[in-house]
Amino acid sequence: MTRASAARKTPPRKLGRPPASRSGATRERILTHARTTFSELGYEATTNKHLAHNAGVTTGAIYHYFDSKFDLYKAVNEEAQRVVYDRFEQQVADAETFVGGIERVLDTSHELNNTDPSLARFLGAVRIDVRRNPELRDVFKGSTRRREMFFESLVDLGIKTGEVRKRDRLRMVALIRVMLIGLVDAVSDDPDTHLAAIEAIKMLIEGNLIKRA
Repeated sequence: MTRASAARKTPPRKLGRPPASRSGATRERILTHARTTFSELGYEATTNKHLAHNAGVTTGAIYHYFDSKFDLYKAVNEEAQRVVYDRFEQQVADAETFVGGIERVLDTSHELNNTDPSLARFLGAVRIDVRRNPELRDVFKGSTRRREMFFESLVDLGIKTGEVRKRDRLRMVALIRVMLIGLVDAVSDDPDTHLAAIEAIKMLIEGNLIKRA
């Protein structure tokens, strides 16, 4: 066997505990691969061996950064929520109208879904995991509250501009929740259908989708 062929057959060495200079990058690597793994297998079926193998690290490296699978799952959720809602809040920070703000959020949702599909898949899987594993519920109260506050602030913009009636506030918050969560859970796996749904929602809120008989 030649040296070149032997090298090709030697599996890549998994990363153990890294020096400080690589610590942040390794932690991000674990989070990124864990997001995909959890979204594909679910919380209960995912093992630390799955997580280590997919991230190309040792199980010891995972425990170096996270005390347990539970803690890693919590960190993955916090990171995913931060990425999504940081972008959403940035996009609507200077929106002058409710319709304009909603359309920016929808466009950002499609961009995020195309750039990193694992975000939507993980966030959709979280809702299933929480129902199956009640011990996870308290972990997500903070991120759920941030999401709801974002929806409410968007509707309050519409009330301020006169686009939404004050008496319809709760209804509109519920509608936004259904639209955005529905985009994740129902159509995020198909980019064309995802885009079609976004275009339909835009037409709906602009009053151009349904024609009265």
